[in-house]
Amino acid sequence: MSSKLAESSLHRQVGQRQSLSKGIILLMAIACGMTVANLYYNQPLLADIGRTFQVNANQIGIISMLTQIGYAVGLFLFVPLGDMRERRQLLCILLIAVSVSLVGIATAQSLIWISIASLLVGVTTVIPQMMVPLAAQLAAPSERGKVIGTVMSGLLIGILLARTVSGIVGGALGWRTMFGIAAVMMLLLAVILRVYLPKSYPESKISYRQLMLSIGQLIIEHRTLREASLIAAMMFGSFSAFWTTLVFYIEGAPYNYGSEIAGLFGLIGVAGALAAPIAGRLSDRYNTKYIVGCSIVITLLAFVFFWLFGNHLWGLVIGVLLLDLGVQGGQIANQSRIYSLAPEARGRLNTVYMVSTFLFGAVGSALGSYAWSLWHWNGVSAVGGSMVLIAFTVWGWHRMKERKSSYNSRNNGLDATVHREGGA
Repeated sequence: MSSKLAESSLHRQVGQRQSLSKGIILLMAIACGMTVANLYYNQPLLADIGRTFQVNANQIGIISMLTQIGYAVGLFLFVPLGDMRERRQLLCILLIAVSVSLVGIATAQSLIWISIASLLVGVTTVIPQMMVPLAAQLAAPSERGKVIGTVMSGLLIGILLARTVSGIVGGALGWRTMFGIAAVMMLLLAVILRVYLPKSYPESKISYRQLMLSIGQLIIEHRTLREASLIAAMMFGSFSAFWTTLVFYIEGAPYNYGSEIAGLFGLIGVAGALAAPIAGRLSDRYNTKYIVGCSIVITLLAFVFFWLFGNHLWGLVIGVLLLDLGVQGGQIANQSRIYSLAPEARGRLNTVYMVSTFLFGAVGSALGSYAWSLWHWNGVSAVGGSMVLIAFTVWGWHRMKERKSSYNSRNNGLDATVHREGGA
């Protein structure tokens, strides 16, 4: 009986991997980009929204923070379900829910109203973080990094183009129109995924309660998961601090730009996002630990450019390129690391990783807004750079521990050899 079950499971997994055609991979990448964009439409429009409700930059910055907090909550509640339920059905239900939440933003009549709706958009926009583990599950092990990189490139381009699209649409038609359009797009995407996305069979048979309790055990068992999650948290916190405050910076001297130009900065970062598949291939071939280290250094260079040359357009452009390249390269390398730890728990591993990432993304948004209100651009650059330095410290400390452990193991092996030879 058990052999038949094992054979059935094998057939299902083989069938799933055969169904992962280039077209399906492209669909998953597009879906990730379209859905994750919901989290970032508000950033170039914050100044316009603030004027609508007559609040200052520090007060309106809470919208971006609440969206990311909601995302972290949604990740914790819903993403683990991907390990025990059929993912396609879950994705369609969540797409309908996020559409309703986006309508809530589009029709908001007060700061409290739009804050609650923004929180709910975050809670329900967890589709990308169910899609990436699904891609990892369906992909052959030898191509997992490449597939993750391709799907992640769609997600990352969605993050960046969201700002461009919302800046243009918001500037031309008003910020409410942007969220109305997004709501319609989510309903259309639900229909498309329902028709074309293959079913996914869960790799775990435990209950939801056991599923949630096991998350803590995964954190305890896997040092790599703890390291990758903390590094990603700091990196994304710095990323959020920059993007949340950019619109306030370029509205004033020396730039005096509007929301449309703030959104166009997202196009610059697309070049970094297009490097995501390359980072995925490198993760398949080389040690991902060192790819993560290089990504941290690149991100730190971005904040050096922001601090020293942020008052020049070329300095901002180079900084944005480096920021997106560094954060995205580190994200893909880290995810390749954690997905190999426990294949049957990819949803829960991704939950730990992404909850950490977006909680500190919210912290970065809040700290960035606060630093802007007190020290303006130098304060934002200092906050972002400090978070990246923390990430580098974590990475360096773990590499030192590994070297020390390797050195002790070699010495213990040598001592054991000497002892055996002496006894002989």
